[in-house]
Amino acid sequence: MSSTISSRDFNQRVSQAKRATLQGPVFITDRGKPSHVLLSIEDYRNLARQGKNIADLLSMPDSESIDLEIPRMTDLPQMVDFQ
Repeated sequence: MSSTISSRDFNQRVSQAKRATLQGPVFITDRGKPSHVLLSIEDYRNLARQGKNIADLLSMPDSESIDLEIPRMTDLPQMVDFQ
């Protein structure tokens, strides 16, 4: 379960926000838009331990089974020698 707190409330209630991380991430908003996330150290370590990069996170599961044929491009620009 996650919770949301404004940056103003966060500044006034840091201890409460820290306790709330025991239930899940705490989203901190600036002018109504999420700007930061406060996590327990355990949740952070679990995320860091996954060791995935952005490409891993965006990849489709089982995508290695998809046959993809990419045609060779023949109309690429050629280098010009101005000598």
